[in-house]
Amino acid sequence: MEKPKKKKRILLKLGSNTLTRETDQISRGKIEDIGRQIAALKDDYEFVLISSGAVAVAKQFVNLERSGENIDVKQALASIGQPHLMRIFQESFRELGLLTSQILLSPNDFGRDDSKKNIINTMNVLLENDYIPIINENDTSSTEAIQFGDNDNLAAQTAALLDVDLFIIATNTHGVYKKGSISAETPETIRKVSDIDELKKEVMSETKSAHGTGGMESKVSAAEITQKAKIETWIVNGLDENFILNAINDEVHFTKIHH
Repeated sequence: MEKPKKKKRILLKLGSNTLTRETDQISRGKIEDIGRQIAALKDDYEFVLISSGAVAVAKQFVNLERSGENIDVKQALASIGQPHLMRIFQESFRELGLLTSQILLSPNDFGRDDSKKNIINTMNVLLENDYIPIINENDTSSTEAIQFGDNDNLAAQTAALLDVDLFIIATNTHGVYKKGSISAETPETIRKVSDIDELKKEVMSETKSAHGTGGMESKVSAAEITQKAKIETWIVNGLDENFILNAINDEVHFTKIHH
């Protein structure tokens, strides 16, 4: 009996701006777009998703008392929004014949060998049974002192732990732009790079995105983690339709960070 071909493992990090299409609401159409691409690639690739968006979903439904930027309000919003976010993924993906599961992680999980082993074993069982793990930070129990900081960091640490073949960060630009091209208002993508320090020089200090907690600096810092783990990182424009397929087929501009 022929042994089944080993699939390449992709960890895909989805930011809130991608999932909302830069609006104030999670886009079912964008989640369906992601699902269609995973379905098209499932014979050759297996996917692990890191998904932001729980707070953005909650804000569609509620306006909490004491609304503000306090961490306890954000944690409460994440608690309300996470089940809604998972429901949207589950419903959208199920229609495409895809199965989903939820995993919530905290920084402490990466600090202990037994926890790391459990994470790896659980992920492997899910993937072997054709379930797509959808991961987010366990916001409700995290404190400011022990937060990942943003999901770019969580995604990079998870990619390294799982020893994935490829780490894709979906954002709202066509990768990292050359600094001079941004000020000239003619953004030019840095297509391939291996020197992270040189890349950092190109990334201008910027404000964080409307929904997310990290800008391009945090994505380059995430790539530094995966580069040390000998994993290639792609920074792609998740707002485009078919952005994963287009990147794999090299039909769009994006940034490839080699290890």
